[in-house]
Amino acid sequence: MSFTIPLRQKLSAGEQAAGAWLTLPSTAIAGTIARTQNISWVLIDAEHGLINDTHLYDLANVIAANGASPIIRVPSEEIWLIKEPLDSGAHGLMVPMANSAEIVRGIVRATKYPPVGIRGFGPMFTSATGALGGAYAVAANHELVISVQIEHPQAVAEIEEICQEGIDVVFIGPFDLALSMGVQFGSEAHEAAISKILASAKKHGKVAAIFCLNGEQAAKRFAQGFQMVSVTTDIDTLTTAFAKELTAATGKTTDAVKGYSA
Repeated sequence: MSFTIPLRQKLSAGEQAAGAWLTLPSTAIAGTIARTQNISWVLIDAEHGLINDTHLYDLANVIAANGASPIIRVPSEEIWLIKEPLDSGAHGLMVPMANSAEIVRGIVRATKYPPVGIRGFGPMFTSATGALGGAYAVAANHELVISVQIEHPQAVAEIEEICQEGIDVVFIGPFDLALSMGVQFGSEAHEAAISKILASAKKHGKVAAIFCLNGEQAAKRFAQGFQMVSVTTDIDTLTTAFAKELTAATGKTTDAVKGYSA
């Protein structure tokens, strides 16, 4: 028994998977993004966005209903923060600051049912996946897309070990990576770390993914060999587009209010 995970299907076919970042707790925005052509996943940001656990079920269901995979980013790797997002019907989970192989092993245990892991059974609200109860449990361990974020030099140092754990995606957070490395974003050292992560992911059969703020950045990363790339965020798209149209209307240059790119 399996259920439908659009992102899993895209990745399994070896296709590029473009996604979007949702920071606002709006089902209208989430659904509109999800039904945009060529979007296969939407990240529900419960780490840095305005989204909390009361929003997860509705957001996951509206994204899934419009043909994309809802992926929920939790605040940290603690077990109690992982249970509810999965039981809300997420098609996958993203865990930030996966800074060591030991942390990643704990994430795998928390996201998998026994005998692989220690996830408790309670899938009453997983309808966004297309399955409930026992049917869900049978498929969850191998269908849900589990991503860990590589954002720290320790994670870069342990990337070979991390890529041998039971995760699906190594997802680079390039801004936090530059900050934690103490280097300039886009510098030679920064790009070398990104290339090392990409190579290790490919070597061990993991999906290499990265966060981007715009289409130009995303196209570069797809060309570099990344399979899963976020194209932009809701807040950055909103502010950038509004500033552009306001400039056209008034003839006065209007700088966009910064969102994730601040």
